Amino acid sequence: MIDNSVICALATSQVTSAISLIRISGEDSFKVVNKIIKFKNKDKKFNKIDGFTIHRADIYDNKILIDDALISVFKKPYSYTGENMIEISCHGSTYIQQKILELLTKNGARLANAGEFTLRAFINGKIDLSQAEAIADLISSTNMASHDIAINHVRGGFKNELSVLREKLLNLTSLLELELDFSEEDIEFADRKNLLQIINELITKVSYLKNSFELGNAIKNGILITIAGNTNVGKSTLLNAILNEEKAIVSNIHGTTRDIIEDIIVYNGINFRFADTAGIRESKDKIEIIGISRSFDKIKQSKIILLMVDT
Repeated sequence: MIDNSVICALATSQVTSAISLIRISGEDSFKVVNKIIKFKNKDKKFNKIDGFTIHRADIYDNKILIDDALISVFKKPYSYTGENMIEISCHGSTYIQQKILELLTKNGARLANAGEFTLRAFINGKIDLSQAEAIADLISSTNMASHDIAINHVRGGFKNELSVLREKLLNLTSLLELELDFSEEDIEFADRKNLLQIINELITKVSYLKNSFELGNAIKNGILITIAGNTNVGKSTLLNAILNEEKAIVSNIHGTTRDIIEDIIVYNGINFRFADTAGIRESKDKIEIIGISRSFDKIKQSKIILLMVDT
């Protein structure tokens, strides 16, 4: 069931700052906001205001002035969610933030659930599922590479790839159905070599998308590089040298490293996750055995393994 209620949320961090942004979306957004504001220009009315415009207004709790704010107006369907939307740019006092949200909820809005604005954009056909996921990836991107992948998907890069794949699949399906329907009438709609070529192109395309997904996922989460080998071959020393800090304990005692030690370095805009592991050897020590088991698990997860041996 589609929820048409008016939702509101703080779009900026819930901390004291110069400016905060409160977002409102829903069919009756203008009606709700109109109950708590007075435009500086008293002749202004929401039904006479164009979308993509900004207006000064005072926010009131009954007759008590709360803030002097900017009201950004977005009219459906030309908004992020596809609904009537308003963004209130207010002063960044945490009291003002909470007071405005309180006034909105008292006058017909409700607090939005996590991700609900993007969910409404998806439901209203403003974005597809791949773009919705990409928005989350863009927000959480921590380096240039993950940002570039996410922004490309937000702009519809992956969507376009899937559209091309879909068209080719539909074309192949149509040709195969025609061949089957008229197989007994000795009519050839497509050369068998052409059909095989289309199939091979599809296999290549699917393989490319699969590989690009795995690469994108590795870049997003950091490319895992595991340093593995026997005890006392210099794994922890190598990790410390790469990180340029004493992250792992270095000792001549065999089996010093018992657990996985990880850290990230950024190189050319890409996160690399280096993992120092427990030395692999036969042991009767229960704790060390657990550490060795974790080493094997980490090796299986890795994109790159640095195997160190004693010379």
